[in-house]
Amino acid sequence: MSKHDNIDIAILGHIAKDIIEIDGISKPSIGGGVFYGGFAGNQMNLKIAIITRLRESDFPILDDMKNAGIRVIAHPANETSGIHNIYSSQNMEFRSYKPLGFAGSFKKSEIPELNPRYFVIGSILAGEVNLELLKFLSKRFRHKLCLDIQGFIRMRENNKIFYRKMDESLQSEILSLANILKVDQTELNILTGKTNLMDGAIKLAKKHDNLKEILITHERGISLVIKDRYYISPWRNKSSIGRTGRGDTAFISYLGARISHDSKTALKFSAALTSIKMESQGPFRLSIKDVESFIEKEYDSSSKRRRD
Repeated sequence: MSKHDNIDIAILGHIAKDIIEIDGISKPSIGGGVFYGGFAGNQMNLKIAIITRLRESDFPILDDMKNAGIRVIAHPANETSGIHNIYSSQNMEFRSYKPLGFAGSFKKSEIPELNPRYFVIGSILAGEVNLELLKFLSKRFRHKLCLDIQGFIRMRENNKIFYRKMDESLQSEILSLANILKVDQTELNILTGKTNLMDGAIKLAKKHDNLKEILITHERGISLVIKDRYYISPWRNKSSIGRTGRGDTAFISYLGARISHDSKTALKFSAALTSIKMESQGPFRLSIKDVESFIEKEYDSSSKRRRD
């Protein structure tokens, strides 16, 4: 793959062999930001490339993505990453975790010559991307580096997965290297100490001028902060059975829509596409027309009814 290839979004992160458990019933599932985000972008007719690591014997799990037209750059690792996600159907917003494997850290040599519109670090666990590699990527993809913070504060240790609060100087250094940041409500609270989403995100935006856009996924919808402006677009899903992968889907669908639309339009599109995805397990596999129809029915029509 040459640097002249016309890639819209490149996503770096581990693909995962997950288990989704709801009310004690478990089901194996492929996961990771490269998987959920990759399919979301691909269904938007974007040119998507993913860079991942996994056990070589598990390479066949990538065939689904290759067959869909996603460019896959895979590097062999000693094991494949995975997370056991445990939910209660009474509250699909929150979950507990158990680690199943970890495919190790990415190396500079594993980053191909690409020139995407956006380069997304979509790691699922801390350790996939270290600070040295993050600095390298920030220089390589200057002004187009997008960061999901979970890959720096979601830890795997002693057969447990948990969130950690970073040292203030390390947090500042990491955030100073990104251009677009994605967090969820738990991560935003860890980063800022704020429980109010708007206050927390605006605090980050004011502290880090380099963060041109901050996306926050939360129980009500997806929010966006640009400087001191705060926008929100609600979820309209009828079911949350496909809750896993929500943030990855929202992030890539927002960036994909942002290529050709203003931020508010892209935010609504992302909320709609992600709402559809949450109604079934697995990645988003429908079309842009399906999303547009959903927007007309669930967003534009409801707005008109409120005005009337």
